[in-house]
Amino acid sequence: MAFFSGIRRLIRDSSSSSSILYSQLSSIRLSSTLTSPRLFVSGLSRLTTDEKLKEAFAPFGQLVEAKIITDRISGRSKGFGFVSYANIDDAEKAKEGMNAKFLDGWVIFVDPAKPREPKPLQSQPQQSETGFTVNKTVGWCG
Repeated sequence: MAFFSGIRRLIRDSSSSSSILYSQLSSIRLSSTLTSPRLFVSGLSRLTTDEKLKEAFAPFGQLVEAKIITDRISGRSKGFGFVSYANIDDAEKAKEGMNAKFLDGWVIFVDPAKPREPKPLQSQPQQSETGFTVNKTVGWCG
């Protein structure tokens, strides 16, 4: 009997401490201020279209663009997209209103979009003293 009460106490204490940790983490995530009116939306259904995304985010302000990112070859959604507003206040309202909400049966997450990093420059294959060129992606070629 004492064994079960000890387990019950352990579960109760761990659940209360995890809920405190969860509330602290969620307050940190919600307190971030935006620096740009562009939002990153993840967790999208593969069936979500640009139009559905635009309809979902339109009530929060003047929407400039809603774009689902698709695979170049198959044309299917990659499960994320970007939403741009005319000003930061509208983007902040949309972030608070749509984060962790359902869209097309999936829970979506809305975060500030990070600026795109430039791609590294690709170097030309260099010739060695023996006359062979090295292609790092394929191997040795002559």
